[in-house]
This record gives sequence, C-alpha cells and structure tokens, in this order.
Amino acid sequence: MNPVLLDGKKLSEKIRETIRTEIEERKSKNLRIPKLATILVGNNPASETYVSMKIKACHSVGMGSEMIRLPEETSTEQLLAVIDKLNADPNTDGILLQHPSPPQIDERAAFDRIALRKDVDGVTTLSFGKLSMGVETYLPCTPYGMVLLLKEYGIDPAGKNAVVVGRSPILGKPMAMLLTEMNATVTLCHSKTRNLPEIVRKADIVVGAVGKPEFIQADWIAPGAVLLDAGYNPGNVGDIEISKAKDRSSYYTPVPGGVGPMTISVLLLQTLYSAKEHFTPPVR
Repeated sequence: MNPVLLDGKKLSEKIRETIRTEIEERKSKNLRIPKLATILVGNNPASETYVSMKIKACHSVGMGSEMIRLPEETSTEQLLAVIDKLNADPNTDGILLQHPSPPQIDERAAFDRIALRKDVDGVTTLSFGKLSMGVETYLPCTPYGMVLLLKEYGIDPAGKNAVVVGRSPILGKPMAMLLTEMNATVTLCHSKTRNLPEIVRKADIVVGAVGKPEFIQADWIAPGAVLLDAGYNPGNVGDIEISKAKDRSSYYTPVPGGVGPMTISVLLLQTLYSAKEHFTPPVR
C-alpha cells in the first residue's frame, strides 16, 4: 500500500493565496479590508504564542488585525463589555477570544456574547446549534479544516464508516456532525466507550481528537483507512500512532503539518466570508 500524505501545509497556503487575491480585489474596488479582532485575557505564554501566530497570519494575507490585551484580573463583566463594543463595530468582521481565560472568567458566557455574524471561530452555542440542525453558520476551524482536506484530495465520506475519537464541543462533536452531513455513518467515541479498538478497526475514516499522545494504536487501524489526526501533543506527536499506522492507511495527516496549519487558515477564510456577508458554504 502506498499511503498518500494529506498535506495541510500546502492546502493552507493555497487557501491563504486565495484570500490574498480576494483582498487585493477588494482594495482595487475601494471595499473595506476584512478585520479580525483577537482578545487575550491574562499572560498565558502559550496563548501569547497562538495570538501572535494569528496576527502574523492576518498580516500575511493583507487582512486587518486588532489585538485587545486585558489584564489577568479582568472580570467577566469587563470582558463582556469589550465583546459588546466589537460586536457593534462595523469595521470588525471576526472576533476571537483566546482560550483559556483566567479562572474567574465565565468563558462560556463570554463566547456566547460574540455575535453570530462575527463568530468566525465557530465557538458559540448558537453556531453549534445551527450546525447540528444543518443551518448555515461559521464552523469550528479545526473540523472544517479537516473537511477541506478531504475535499482537496477527493475523499468522499458518503457511505463510509467514520469513527471520531473525542467528543469536545469544538472538535469531536462538530466533526462527527460534519461527517454525518457528508453522508458518512459516524460513531462518536469517548473515554467511556467499550471495546474501542474493535470499533476503530471497522472504520474507513478515523479521526483522532482525544488529546492523548498516540492513544489510537497502529494495530487498531483497518487496511486502507483514512487517518485524520487533530491532536498535537508533547514530542510533536498526535493522537494516532501515525509513525506506524500510516503504512496501513490509504491517506493520512502528518503531525505536524497536517491538520494544524489548516486551523488558522480557516479562521482567516471565515473572517473573509464575514466581510462578504455570508456564512460558510455547506460541506456537501
């Protein structure tokens, strides 16, 4: 078997080039440049790095960027007031609240304060509800990035058995819903799932979204399965034992360089969609 690497880095750059071109066209027509606002509460070093990456990504495609840094002791009410101001700003197309917030913040209340039309990170309960009902909205960035990888490489999930390992509301659950929307038959697994290896062995598509290094073992993988690894753990490894499992697969995402690069590019893409005043197109 000659497995094909799903090159998220290459597709990510292709998406960014499309965004650059559209922004240049908007400039030539004197249309407003899309802008993403990022809110960082506190001084988490990892969050600082992620925010810096997102700001650099905006600049790389010619997109506007605003960073709002709030002190560690910020209250929920103060954060909500900042989000309200951005919601009302006609020049802000997308709002991203960097996770995690300090413990005194009601993070769910803060996420849900983001206006639907500016929820380009796909984190509000309203966006999740619309996704679950098949209504157009903005999608969680990592699952949508995996969908775009499938489409880029001509992998049609219709009629296939897909197993998603992990049930977080911004990764496992929405990925299961998107694969269902694409006519796969989906099993959503988690820490209480019994006989997990046997379930995974029946899968045509395996999604690693559990947040545990190399949790999904190579000998769980059926020959010819498609492997989508959304994990990124210490040691530069994902949630699937890719180093061994890839040789059993038909397609696989490397770690790093697979799903990860897609996430920020999708964030930029959905910010562009917001500026164009439409939601993310249906995945079918």
